[in-house]
Amino acid sequence: MELYELTACQAANALAKKEVTACDLTESIYKRIAAVEDKIKGFITVREKQEALSEAVQVQDSLEKGDKLASLRGIPMTLKDNICTLNLPTTCGSKMLQGYYPPYDAHVTEKLQEAGTILVGKSNMDEFAMGSSTENSSFYPTLNPWNQHYVPGGSSGGSAALVAARETFFALGSDTGGSVRQPASLCGVVGFKPTYGLVSRYGLIAFASSLDQIGTLTRDVRDCAMVLDIIAGHDSRDSTSVPREKENYSRDLEKSSSSFRVGIPRECFGQGVEEDVKKAVKRGIEKCQQIGTVIEEISFPHNEHALPAYYLVATAESSSNLARYDGIQYGFRSKKAENLHDLYRKTREEGFGPEVKRRVMLGTYALSSGYYDAYYLKALKVRTIIRKDFEKIFEDHDFVIMPTSPTVAFAMGEKVDDPLTMYLNDIFTVPANLAGLPAISIPCGFSRGLPVGLQVVGRPFDEKRLLQFSYKLESLLQVKDIKPDIAEVGQTDIS
Repeated sequence: MELYELTACQAANALAKKEVTACDLTESIYKRIAAVEDKIKGFITVREKQEALSEAVQVQDSLEKGDKLASLRGIPMTLKDNICTLNLPTTCGSKMLQGYYPPYDAHVTEKLQEAGTILVGKSNMDEFAMGSSTENSSFYPTLNPWNQHYVPGGSSGGSAALVAARETFFALGSDTGGSVRQPASLCGVVGFKPTYGLVSRYGLIAFASSLDQIGTLTRDVRDCAMVLDIIAGHDSRDSTSVPREKENYSRDLEKSSSSFRVGIPRECFGQGVEEDVKKAVKRGIEKCQQIGTVIEEISFPHNEHALPAYYLVATAESSSNLARYDGIQYGFRSKKAENLHDLYRKTREEGFGPEVKRRVMLGTYALSSGYYDAYYLKALKVRTIIRKDFEKIFEDHDFVIMPTSPTVAFAMGEKVDDPLTMYLNDIFTVPANLAGLPAISIPCGFSRGLPVGLQVVGRPFDEKRLLQFSYKLESLLQVKDIKPDIAEVGQTDIS
């Protein structure tokens, strides 16, 4: 087995036992990047190899001196390109920020640096995190490692594809309406969105501030818990960060205090969900009974209203957040402007792509005089109803299980010109964002050789039990060790 094939936990254990060095792990990842990145296109920026190796040498020196290593110290990893990095560009996948170097690191960047992880690059994404396929990147689309004719999902498609392709041990992404979980499902990896407020958003370039959340993309649930151990915690620089006693999510992962009661929303297995996706998720649900889980069909009565409510709230907030990109202080500036009005108009016209313009215009319309009450305010009321639906469900149930995405990965170009069809990929992920709940996608099977993801949603700040349950379920599904073969373009044989 090549070193890049190890999980982050396995690599960390091998490092601690001095079976490998941090330089060995870093060299292995860069070797893998050189071999397959031209087929995946998951990175926007790859860090200079010698810079990463210099950090790996420091880790190795500490180990030789007998220093106790942090859990993931010396492990190469990747950040989505909307997470600020002081010494690497942060572009948000947009021409508007091409070549932009932030003057500070994001909170999660700082925490990972303190933990001694080794940043190898910044991953590709839909522009300003607006998309479900990574086709909206201003630079190039990322390709799905399982079949390079298909999309990896979005907007964190670069992060998911890099983890699946073994070009990084783990990655961070952002999840506004499913942008970690949906690409995780389509790429066959684990994607986790924590409770809103558990992980600081300081240094995450905003799309929709009341929905944005930094999440993890990993090879398995244990890796997910180990990364969450590092990045979770209060940060006074983020006013939405919740002061809570810090937990250790990877400790006692194999244990749980009692059997679980899980609700299965009947509305999430109806029209629009591919039959093979239904079958794979239902097989996963049947596995839950092997660990003493009580399975009950429930109703999620307002699920059909979550998607339109989300696309009003998110676009309204994006209209406000993206107003700062005007060609004045930083970022792209049009060279064709003849006056100040021209500068604003042409900078935004040339700097933003079609999907960003579409969402900004929709959000501006929803916030405009005469339409605020009819659209934005009503969407906020629906958001409250969605949250109350979950509160009622969680009175009697520990978790909710549903498909992560209604389909497996779709072909490149298949939906890019049909935004409404594209938006439907988020139908099962947006409710957790509207309610601010933790949710995880884990691989549960395959359809036409492409991965299927199962989503588990939990109570607020119940990450520890959610991860314990997901860890048990993952071991029963026996899917996580199946890897894509990307030696050549074409469909992976998983028979």
